[in-house]
Formats: sequence, C-alpha cells, structure tokens
Amino acid sequence: MTNKRPFKHLFYAPIQVALDITLLILAFAIAYLLRFDFDIPPKELHNFIVQIPMVLLVQFVALTLAGARSSIWRYTDLEHLKSFVYAALGSLIFVLLLRLTLPAPHAAWRVPLSVNVIDVLLAFGGTYSMRVLRRAEYEYKQKRLQLKKHNGNGNGHKKRPVLLIGAGRAGLLAAKEIEARGDLDLEIRGFVDDERNKRGRTIVNGHKVLGTTPELAELGKHVRIDHVIITIAHASRQSIHRIVRLCEEIPVKVRIIPELYEIIEGRVEISRIRDVQIEDLLGRDTVKLDVESLNKELAGKTVMVTGAGGSIGSELARQVQRFAPANLLLVERAEFALFDIDHELRAANPSQSIVPLVADVGDESRMRSIFESYRPQVVIHAAAHKHVPLMEFNPREAVKNNVLGTRLVAELAGEFRTEVFVLVSTDKAVRPTSIMGATKRVAELVVQNLNRCFSTRYVVVRFGNVIGSAGSVIPIFQNQIRNGGPVTITDRRMKRYFMTTPEAAQLVLQASAIGRGGEVFILHMGEPVLIVDLAETLITLSGFKPYEDIQIIEMGMRPGEKLHEELVFPTEETVPTSHPKIFINKIAKLKPDTIRMALDELTELVGDRDEDKLRRFLNSLILEARLGEAPKMQREKKHLVLVAGRGR
Repeated sequence: MTNKRPFKHLFYAPIQVALDITLLILAFAIAYLLRFDFDIPPKELHNFIVQIPMVLLVQFVALTLAGARSSIWRYTDLEHLKSFVYAALGSLIFVLLLRLTLPAPHAAWRVPLSVNVIDVLLAFGGTYSMRVLRRAEYEYKQKRLQLKKHNGNGNGHKKRPVLLIGAGRAGLLAAKEIEARGDLDLEIRGFVDDERNKRGRTIVNGHKVLGTTPELAELGKHVRIDHVIITIAHASRQSIHRIVRLCEEIPVKVRIIPELYEIIEGRVEISRIRDVQIEDLLGRDTVKLDVESLNKELAGKTVMVTGAGGSIGSELARQVQRFAPANLLLVERAEFALFDIDHELRAANPSQSIVPLVADVGDESRMRSIFESYRPQVVIHAAAHKHVPLMEFNPREAVKNNVLGTRLVAELAGEFRTEVFVLVSTDKAVRPTSIMGATKRVAELVVQNLNRCFSTRYVVVRFGNVIGSAGSVIPIFQNQIRNGGPVTITDRRMKRYFMTTPEAAQLVLQASAIGRGGEVFILHMGEPVLIVDLAETLITLSGFKPYEDIQIIEMGMRPGEKLHEELVFPTEETVPTSHPKIFINKIAKLKPDTIRMALDELTELVGDRDEDKLRRFLNSLILEARLGEAPKMQREKKHLVLVAGRGR
C-alpha cells in the first residue's frame, strides 16, 4: 500500500538507505558496462558521471513515492512487488522523456535507451531481491529461535509427517506458517485436493498436490503420515464428515485450521491448528447478528439475564456485554455459578457495570425488589429446569420454576414497563411428551397472553439441543469416552436438532431486537442428527474406532423422551423475518380466562402431592401433549443391547 507520507522514511534507517543507494549506483554502472562490452569510451564515461546523480535521484524518489521504501523489509512479500513495478515504470518513463526532449546542448544528460532498460531491471529487481533476502534471513532466525526454545522446554522430538487437505488460499497460508515455525512439530509431506487439475502442481516450497480425498487411504500408506490437517476455507459439515470417515479407514487423526475469514480478520493465528470438533460436523453458516439493531436495543440500557450462571444464561451475558449496556443484571440462585460468570465478565471489561444478584425467580418479594431498584429495560429469561428425565421425577418443581417463575418475572416486567421480555424456550415444548416440555409450552402461552395485557413486547425463542450445555448429551459421551466406554445411547433411531451455544445466545438477542410481541422465533438448524451417528463421530474424533475400541450400547428411552423433536406445531404459521436464518411461528392463542384459570389450578396442584393429577391437568390443558404416567422410583434394569455394526 502506498504511504500517505512518502518522504517520512527518506532518512529513516540509514543502513537501509545506504544499501539502496549503493545498489542503485552499482546497477547503473553495470548497465553501462554491459552496453559497451565492459570497454566504456572516454566520452561515454563522461556522460556516465554526469548522468548518475540524476538517475540515482529519480530512482530513489520513485521508490519512495511508490511506497517501496516504506515497507518493513522482513515482511516483504509478493504484495509489495507492485510498488517496485510502479517505481520502475515511473523511473523508466521519466528518464526516457528526458532523452527525447532535452536539446542538443544537453546531450550528455541523455541516457542511452538500452542502458535505461538494463538499469531499471537491475536496480528495481535488485532492491526488491535485497528485501526478500532479508525476509528469508529473518524467518530462518525466527525458526531457529523457536526451535531452540521448544527444545529447551524439553519438547524436542521428531516432527510428525502430515498431509494438508485443501490446496487453496487457506492451505497456502497454513503451509507457509508451518514452514516458518520451528515449534509446531509438523513436517508437510504434500497436499490433497479434489480439483484434479491441481494434481502434481507445486503449491509452496516444493510441496505438491499428491492426489484427491478419495485416494487418502492409499496416500496415507505411501507417505506414512501421522495425521491430516483440513485447510479448506469454509469447509462444509458434509465435507468435514466425509474426510473424517475416510481418515478413520486409514486410520489417522484429523485436525483443522480456523476458518479463513477468522484468520484474515486477525481473530486467530493460522498456526492454531486444532482437533476437529463436533461443532465442525454439526455446523452451518454462522449466524450473523444485525449489529446496528442490537446496538439500538441494548447499548446504554439496563439488561437483566435470569439464570445467568447456566450454559445459555452465561453465554447471553457475554454476548450482551459486547453491546455496552449501562447495567448488566445477573440473576442466579446458584451462588458459585453466579460468582464464576461475574468474575469472568469483570475480567473481560472492568469498566462495565455488572450487578450479581442471588435470587430465585419464584421468590416474589426478592424479584419485586430487584425490579424496583434497577428498572430493567430488557429482560432475558433463561432461568429454567431443563433436564427431561430429572423433571419426570420432580414435576412440581418443574411447574414452580418453568411456569410460575416465568409468570412472576414476566408480570413484573410488564408492571415496571420493561421494553422487551424474551423467554428462552425449547423444541421439547412442541407436542410435549415430558413434564419439562409441557411446562415450557405453558410458559409460552403465559408470555403470549401477557403480550395482550402490557405495553412490554413479549417474545419467545425456541431452539433445539445446545452443544456442550450442562447435562447435554455431548459432554456425557465425551466423559464416557475418556473413561474407556461404553458410550450409552437411548435408541439408535433417536434424532435431535443441534445448535452451538453462541448461536442460541445470538438468536435470543436478535429476537429481542426484531420481535414486535407475541411471536415464537426459531433458528434454521438444518437437518436433525442421529444420536448414534453423533456417538460414532465423537469416538472417531477422539482417536478410537467405534465398536472396536469403544462400544456403543443401547439403553432404551428414558422417561419423557421421544424419538424425534419438532420445532413447530401443525397449527402454527411459519413466516420469514428480516434475518435469513430466523423464522417466526405464530402460536395458537388461548383465551385469557383459560390461562388465568390454568395458572390458578397449577398453583393449587403444586401445593398438593398428587403428581398424577398434575400430569392429567397438563394433558387436558395442552391438547397436543402426550404425558405418560409418573415413573416409578425403582425401575427394573433393562437388558443392555449392543448396537450391531453401525446400526443403519
């Protein structure tokens, strides 16, 4: 890039200036020697002496104006070559114009055309080459320094041979970085790319494209690799999954580099090669936030997050903090969880006003005092009991927290004129077969009803399973794999929708900005995933073979579970929003009197101990619900069935 102040570096770094001037003088002298076969006539020698100050000045100024001299030598690359080309052309044309326009009395200033051309090639090619040599020397020293430091820490060992999958821009950047680093313990054996016209082509430093991904098994044996690294920018879930399966057959481990846009934006280093994670296989296009609308919605306001110590609540708090709220209220009844997120957020932004509040959302006196003291303008209600089988044994607690707690916080939001109230719901609220799902469905109906009673905008966000959240399936599988197995699944036919924690939090925030009130927002999550596939993939990514190193065992469905989750009711109307990944489901309304009577009945039933009666009432209130009988505390152990083969 051209320097806006081209003369800033004119006398900067005297050694570099001296080297440039010396090389320019030598180039002009060699050009004259070549032009006259190393026997310069006296007259031409006189012309040489007259011309050299003028040519030197023109070339030095051209280098400076083009920005060639402003770059740091040790970072010189092909991008900097443009400035040298511009300087060369400018110098060539200027000297040529002098030759054509100077009158006869000044003939000594006319540089011969051949000398001009040869000189430009030597002068600007030489100055660029000198910088490339400086970069090569710098990279060599850095590599030696890193290798020495690495070995000094007791980590020195033989480098591991790897193949890079993807010979595009990301692969090129990764290869250059690996070659420049001495502490990565990686030795590149070549590239693999599915573009057949690249086969045999050299990508960087003599490393060639050896074949395509279907040939991985054969290539792995031929070059004896330790693992492969996926270096494909924006690799799709299907592509990564296919490569993982191919590598499982070799077998070798698969690793991956960050996405190319993250590297270009400077958010991560390309050398941060990591293991392939389940998020890579379940991933989709990243949800892009409408930053402008969220700034308007959150910046400078008091935002309350309930359940702030949970997996979703804590991520919501992190995301909200990005938009500089005036106050961030963290409501959580678990003291240690609240301490953790409070400590993390304060460390991230010491100037942010954060208020940690130990409180139960079902405690009316405590919650009312919080609303009176802080008057939150945005309330994000993430506090809930969410574990399906556990709530089957504790239905009264589920109703108290998920329904009555939601009603209390939502009513206080309306009473204190909160601008927007967002309820975090779940796909398990659709055709619920569990107490947890049924209570979240009732909570949706409560919030929808309150939208007709207050000026507050009440919206609901409904999503599927959140990867890595506390008590979810993936951490359980990972723990079982660490313990040597077996990995236990409930039913090999079971499917679930998945999304990442940041996706879930971003959907909630976006809903708060675009919701007008009364809507249920859902995220387009792609196709549901077979849980048995998930188990097999996690085992493979951990470096084991499913059914050989780690067994997968089918346990049978637990209380309240169903084989397939749904995101919408058949009676709900699904409409698009301004956000391409977010849709609205307009849920069927119940009469206000029906909701009030239902809440009164639930309050009474929570005080009783007849859980079967509570279940029957929820079934009658939610016509689509299919709640079974209360599970017995002592259940017969089911016979464990080994899933044969891959089970598909």
